[in-house]
Amino acid sequence: MTNKEFAKILEKRTIKFAIAILKFSSSMPSSIENNVLRNQLAKSGTSVGANYREANRSRSPKDFTNKIKISLAEASETDYWLEIIETLKITDNIKLKALRVEAKELLAIFTSIANKL
Repeated sequence: MTNKEFAKILEKRTIKFAIAILKFSSSMPSSIENNVLRNQLAKSGTSVGANYREANRSRSPKDFTNKIKISLAEASETDYWLEIIETLKITDNIKLKALRVEAKELLAIFTSIANKL
């Protein structure tokens, strides 16, 4: 698989992740506290892919590295919010567990990419 092919596959994967995060967050019960969690989760969960897309369209190697590191940080932050939601037992554990698995896998992928730069 070429780097371009991998990049396309990973972009699609991050889009699927963002959509799953948005669907999950919109299913959370409404309260002042949950709205904070929902907003933070939606921001970080969609930012993973947005920054990866920007990395693939970067103007320099330095810009690429920066965007990859932001994607890595956003994946980590997304897992953080999911862990809080899981600990508080706010909503469906099956979907939550799948999202946590995907967040950790994306984190591992972006960590690996960042370490090779």
